Amino acid sequence: MTMATGVLSLGLLYSFSVNFYSGISQFNLSIADGEFVKNGCLSFDVFRVASAPGKVLMTGGYLVLERPNAGIVLSTNARFYAILKPLYDAVGSDDLVVEWMEVKVNSPQMSRETTYKMSLKDFTLQCSRQVESRNPFVEYAVQYSIAAAYATLDKNKRTELQKLLSQGMDITILGSNDFYSYRNQIEARGLPLVPESLASLPPFTSITFNSEDSNEEKNTKPEVAKTGLGSSAAMTTAVVAALLNYLGVVDLLTSSKNQEIDRSKNLDIVHMIAQTAHCIAQGKVGSGFDVSSAVYGSHRYVRFSPKIISSAQEAVSSTPLDEVIGGVLKGDWDHERTKFSLPPLMNLVLGEPGSGGSSTPSMVGAVKKWQKSDPEKSTETWNKLLDANCELEKQLNLLSKLAEENWDSYKTVVESCSILKSEKWEGQFSKTSDVEIVKALLGARDAMLKIRSHMRQMGEAAGIPVSSFLKDKIAKMVPVVRKIMHFWSKKIEPESQTRLLDVSMDTEGVLLGGVPGAGGFDAVFAITLSDSTDKLTKIWSSHNVLALLVREDPRGVSLESHDPRAK
Repeated sequence: MTMATGVLSLGLLYSFSVNFYSGISQFNLSIADGEFVKNGCLSFDVFRVASAPGKVLMTGGYLVLERPNAGIVLSTNARFYAILKPLYDAVGSDDLVVEWMEVKVNSPQMSRETTYKMSLKDFTLQCSRQVESRNPFVEYAVQYSIAAAYATLDKNKRTELQKLLSQGMDITILGSNDFYSYRNQIEARGLPLVPESLASLPPFTSITFNSEDSNEEKNTKPEVAKTGLGSSAAMTTAVVAALLNYLGVVDLLTSSKNQEIDRSKNLDIVHMIAQTAHCIAQGKVGSGFDVSSAVYGSHRYVRFSPKIISSAQEAVSSTPLDEVIGGVLKGDWDHERTKFSLPPLMNLVLGEPGSGGSSTPSMVGAVKKWQKSDPEKSTETWNKLLDANCELEKQLNLLSKLAEENWDSYKTVVESCSILKSEKWEGQFSKTSDVEIVKALLGARDAMLKIRSHMRQMGEAAGIPVSSFLKDKIAKMVPVVRKIMHFWSKKIEPESQTRLLDVSMDTEGVLLGGVPGAGGFDAVFAITLSDSTDKLTKIWSSHNVLALLVREDPRGVSLESHDPRAK
């Protein structure tokens, strides 16, 4: 069988000369892009836009890898979008039997376009472009979502599914600017490192690559500078949600109270497919908190048992993919999620120190190695970290409860503390209800200080400390050796991050601060009270740290009515 090919002519009219094998005949079709838009809104009979949020793991770093340890994960207003539309017009024949379908994936921010042919017999993808442009997260999202449609839809719906798939798919992926580092562009424009400079960039700005030390080999793939918000998880979830809704597997538009149970079931399906696709794409079964927050929004998370996905990995080699995915959907998903969001009048703020991010897998591997080599000491540190995490969760939940029970008192205390350093909070109040609120604020703060301390201890024990003498030697090494040595000198809370967080927590109105998730050189986070955020962002700017536009948004995956580029 000859592979199908497509010829794209740019302009207001997208013309496709499409050759796909249906077992019957060959088609040549064209379609105008404007047909997908009606009165400025997307026509949902041919178009889907789904979005999913980035995340910040506030508590549970490393602990969340093991059941039954929990982590608090906050979803954000930084969102990844998947825009899905058919490549060509529908075919009217009810007898159509499609063997191959065409899939085109566009990433405008990376200036990449990849075309695939998918077999609808075994769901394999064949790429017609160079290997460097492939995106495994999108590939597995497409394969597993279509396999899920075959596994779940009734036989009498297969004809409609075949018609839909015969049109091919055009998928565009876009990530909010906050997923990536734009420091170089801001500095090149001579702008200050403040949120206003970041806001001046166009939405979905082209991505800057870390090209340092890549000139020696022309074919070296540059590394994207990220901020640690979980771009791959948000992207995978958005693609899966768009596909499953488009194919009729789930309905994410339900909103009435009577439909909430059905919506929850639909979200569970999106979660199972996105979680499986993401794990397979990254080559390991991680904790899954990033995908979980991309689907459900902010919550308290306990991971699923890894065997749910590892068993699917093993079955793929000998079992048809639609049967494997059917088994995934029927599996015993034992993850736990409990509703959680920050207490009122509290703000999530993130700052990018400009270090290009860290390698989470390598840091997790170092910690696991330490646990095996020193089980007694690692267990002691592990338990202390777990206690501190539980204490922070307890204090934040208490603050939410106190806000609900006595809003006026809560509002007064938080706003008063927002203009003071923490050491002055306690002496400002005498009323019993006010004192209780202050006590909870300080309790949350102390818990985070303990978390940071235990995370530093764990990082120092698991890593390889570098002396000042060796640091000077590293600075004089050739770039490639220096890069390798810098990799091994990383810590969970590096000294530069420690100094930054100490300054942050000593700022008026800052409740707490830390390094999210696995730590390292990703963006730091802080929780500020009331209107105190501006003060912190100015201090960060003076320390060469760019405050991002990210805030907590408890909303999870959702369908959008517009192409985000049209806003």
